[in-house]
Amino acid sequence: MPRVKRGTSHVKKRKKVLKRAKGFKWGRKKKIKLAKTAITKAGAKSYIGRKQKKRNQRRLWQIRLNAAVRKYGLNYSQFIDLLKKNNIELDRKILSDIAQKNPEIFEQIVKSLKK
Repeated sequence: MPRVKRGTSHVKKRKKVLKRAKGFKWGRKKKIKLAKTAITKAGAKSYIGRKQKKRNQRRLWQIRLNAAVRKYGLNYSQFIDLLKKNNIELDRKILSDIAQKNPEIFEQIVKSLKK
């Protein structure tokens, strides 16, 4: 069986790793061994970060809603409870956006809930 030389594929693989490690600090951008571990760890951290971003956004919407609803003598949990009882299916993202950009419309929503 003839010998297979793997020079080109080996170089391509290493170049790909170094390309992904571009912008890293110290030896992690130049040395293959360090770059490989840095890339795997960065990938894991970015996966976690994408999940945390969603979590943080939801917390932000809740905080904004709580602040907006306090003006009308309610708190966040009472407001959400009233929404569910009245079958209003607006999510927190939309509600916080309305509260921030269109306070007069948000006031109408709250007053319709209080009746």
